Amino acid sequence: MTDPLDQWARTADSAVLLDGFHTLKHALRFGARVPVAVTTDRAAALALADELAPDVREALAALLTEVDRPAYASLVARPHPTAVAALAERPSREANLRELAREPRLAPVVVLDEPRNLGNAGAVIRLAAGFGATGVITTGTLDPWHPTVVRGGAGLHFATAVERLTVPELPAGPVYALDPEGEDIRNTKLPDHAVLAFGSERTGLSAELRARADHLLRLPMRPQVSSYNLATSVAMTLFHWSAP
Repeated sequence: MTDPLDQWARTADSAVLLDGFHTLKHALRFGARVPVAVTTDRAAALALADELAPDVREALAALLTEVDRPAYASLVARPHPTAVAALAERPSREANLRELAREPRLAPVVVLDEPRNLGNAGAVIRLAAGFGATGVITTGTLDPWHPTVVRGGAGLHFATAVERLTVPELPAGPVYALDPEGEDIRNTKLPDHAVLAFGSERTGLSAELRARADHLLRLPMRPQVSSYNLATSVAMTLFHWSAP
C-alpha cells in the first residue's frame, strides 16, 4: 500500500488542496480526480458521508486513509473541524478556456476585476456554481485557485470553469459591469451569454474593464449605504439574471 504522506509530498506542488469534508465532497461530485485523501478519524468522516453525502460515500471509503493528528496538521495551514484533507488534480486551463468560449453560451460568465479578498472570491465561486454560471474569471494578481479561495468555495471550483485572465482575454459576449453610475439593473434583462463584471469593494472597476463594458448597471441601494459585499452583489445580479 502506498504511504499517503509520501504520495501527498509527491503530489502537493502541482495539486489543489481540498480542505475539509465538504470541499472534498463537492469536488468528487463534480468529477475531480483525487489521488490522495486523509483524515484523523475515518469512521467519523464516513459517518458524515452517510448523513450528508451518501452519493459519494463509496468514493470516500475507497480514498480516505487515517493518519494521526500531527501528520494531518503538517499538511494544512489551518486544520478544518472535520479533520479531512485531500489533493486533487487541477482542471486543465485549455478545458476551462474552451468552456468559457463555448457558443452558444447558456449562462453568464462572472468576472471579478482585480479582487483582493480570498474569502470573497471563494464565496463568489460557490454562488456561481449554485446558479449554474458558465465560469468565474479573475483579473489581476489574486490566484482563484489559492487554497483559501478553494476552501471558501467549498470545492465548487470543479463545478464551473475558474481561470485568471487579462481583460483583453475575456470571452466574447456583451459586458455588463456593475457600477454606481450605471442604469438600474431592474430595468435590464440580462442575456444568457452576458459577461457580468464586478470591481473590488474598495476601488471599483479598473479603467481597463470599465472601457471594455458595453453596459453599466447599478444595484438598488438605500442612500448613504456605501456598498454591498462583493459576494452579495454577485448573488443579487445572478438572481436577477435567473428570474423569469
